[in-house]
Amino acid sequence: QVQLVESGGGLVQAGGSLRLSCAASGRTFSSNAMAWFRQAPGKERDFVAAINGNGRTTYYADSVKGRFTISRDNAKNTVYLQMNSLKPEDTALYYCAADLTDTGLKSLANAYSYWGQGTQVTVSS
Repeated sequence: QVQLVESGGGLVQAGGSLRLSCAASGRTFSSNAMAWFRQAPGKERDFVAAINGNGRTTYYADSVKGRFTISRDNAKNTVYLQMNSLKPEDTALYYCAADLTDTGLKSLANAYSYWGQGTQVTVSS
């Protein structure tokens, strides 16, 4: 079992930055690939970024590539999402997710077994 708790969301102006954190507990953190997804009102949950267990491999959605950076600190059981150059279209509820395995980075939500409760990011124009 893995418990995930996100934090760091908030209201920011377009062009600004935020850093999201996801604290994990419950099992060996470094054996899980991790990801961030987001969901805007009335829309499906979309993949944002993923990172493998040792943090050396990352994968991004085209919409955030070059602006967002996913990273992890296995000593702190925490994964981060640094978001720069934010746009109003980045407004969404952001979720952290954990894969049961570390066998490739996936962009489909149903590949992830554990989810946090989400943290709201609102970007004003």
